[in-house]
Amino acid sequence: MFKQAKIFYIHTITPMHVGSGSDLGIVDMPIQREGHTNFPKIEGSSLKGSIREAFEFKGRTDVDMLIKTYMSFGYDESNAPSAIQEAFPEKSDKEYAGALGFSDGRILLFPVKSAKGIFAWVTCPLVLNKFIKDLKISNYEQDFTIEENSITTDSKINIDNASVILEEYQIGVKKNESTQRIAEFLSNELDNKEIKEKLIILSDDDFKDFITLSTEVITRTKIDNKTGVVASGALFTEEYLPSETIMYSLALASPAMVKITQIQDLSTDNEVMEFFTKTVPDIMQIGGNATIGKGIVSVVVGGNHGN
Repeated sequence: MFKQAKIFYIHTITPMHVGSGSDLGIVDMPIQREGHTNFPKIEGSSLKGSIREAFEFKGRTDVDMLIKTYMSFGYDESNAPSAIQEAFPEKSDKEYAGALGFSDGRILLFPVKSAKGIFAWVTCPLVLNKFIKDLKISNYEQDFTIEENSITTDSKINIDNASVILEEYQIGVKKNESTQRIAEFLSNELDNKEIKEKLIILSDDDFKDFITLSTEVITRTKIDNKTGVVASGALFTEEYLPSETIMYSLALASPAMVKITQIQDLSTDNEVMEFFTKTVPDIMQIGGNATIGKGIVSVVVGGNHGN
């Protein structure tokens, strides 16, 4: 049972494809989505694997850090280097659950082309209400009033006092102090002042339309080396979350369930969580197509910039 949770944010720098496999729909390789809302997500297992890989990379020259990574994420027989095998000599040392867990990555803010201000970050009451519940799990005290079709008092995306244009749609909005407070909180959490100028809360239905129809769909091909043209059957489409998408997840910590003599400081959930917050990289890669620069993200741990 996990003893504490800490929220962290995932801000895409390049388009990200965390795939759900092939599909018979319009897009051959869609992104992962929630079954009941169709909102984009990152499966907890996909997120944990990406974070573990980043931790192992950082620990490649630091044996103690690598041992802590195995204590935190679980033992991996197939990839364990000799230093790890020596630190975990007994079979009983290798049969344990990791001390760190992760919730699914959830959508928080989605970028949409705007007639003014280049783009807007859209969200909706359903997303924000889930976010508030997850904040409380992370021991935040924030409780916001949520007004749909509202923008911040500092907004720079409105074309007049009562409307914005997103993609080809004109949407009636109003400036709202409560929305301003939400934007200020997120701006502090992510250390990003632009959120106060670009945030808009849409209705749930309008938000669902944008996150369904405004993701990036890229057509890819494979060239036959012998002919120099597209190989037969090698034309396919992939779906990506666009750059500037902001998601969040919960890191879940419990005391390490295995004891390693040379490592003394993972015996409590506080020590495990401290290891996560100090080790998680500011920049990492999530999802597929890493060799073509996809899925590069910024990771920001909540609470680091004040509330």
